Amino acid sequence: MAVGARSGRDEGEERPDDAEREAEDGGAEARPHRSFWKELPLLIGIALLLALLIKTFLVQAFSIPSDSMQNTLQRGDRVLVDKLTPWFGSEPERGEVVVFHDPASWLAGEPTPEPNFAQQVLSKIGLMPSADEKDLIKRTIAIGGDTVECKKGGPVVVNGKPLDEPYIYPGNTPCDDMPFGPITVPKGKIWVMGDHRQNSQDSRYHMQDSTQGFVPVDKVVGRAVVVAWPITRWATLPIPDTFDQPGIGNQSKATAMGLGAAGLGPVGLGPAALGLAGAVPVVMWRRRRLTGGTTGR
Repeated sequence: MAVGARSGRDEGEERPDDAEREAEDGGAEARPHRSFWKELPLLIGIALLLALLIKTFLVQAFSIPSDSMQNTLQRGDRVLVDKLTPWFGSEPERGEVVVFHDPASWLAGEPTPEPNFAQQVLSKIGLMPSADEKDLIKRTIAIGGDTVECKKGGPVVVNGKPLDEPYIYPGNTPCDDMPFGPITVPKGKIWVMGDHRQNSQDSRYHMQDSTQGFVPVDKVVGRAVVVAWPITRWATLPIPDTFDQPGIGNQSKATAMGLGAAGLGPVGLGPAALGLAGAVPVVMWRRRRLTGGTTGR
């Protein structure tokens, strides 16, 4: 009489799935773990590539070197500029603080240091300011199709609506140093002014230039949306309420938050940090694949 049921195989036999499991375990143990120092060049390479992509298409930090946007922006502030929304056809709106390339030698005569080879390479990937980029930062006051003017002793007027400008530097007037207008802004252009009106070489001072003081939209890098550094000055840069008053314009405001100086200097810390943050999980995923998903026994 049988005293127990057998499993259908002899005790010495080995099931195929046991052999496969042992082979897998043995194979995983046989795979050598790659040293962190061997992975480091890959980590750095991916981080630099991501930093370059982020700087080119998404967001870039810029340093404020002048007082033309006080008190909104102080000398030495770092602002983050959204470079993504312009790729989708978004154009500057009234009230936005924007960064733009020098449209007509506004920065002529400003000294430009000669970078060495290492500085040139690092500036291209966003890890150092670029010495040859000449960008400015101002507030967009009027856009294509708007009529803008400012008489001595009076406010800036856009499409017949006077602006209430609490962001103007204390003690400044809206335009007493350089009255202008009325001027109609051509399509595809913007009219910009600094918040420190009596210390800003803005559109008013370049009406005799080839661009007549207007900034072409295709020169706009993006909208500045936040003061990121120093930490004690962290703040967003919203559009002031005066630009939302009824009747100032019939153009719809962009709903997407955009990212847009005398001698504004780009800073690569933002893209570099984001690039490094993106590179770490990629390298960790690769290491896990190479080690078969095991961490050792």
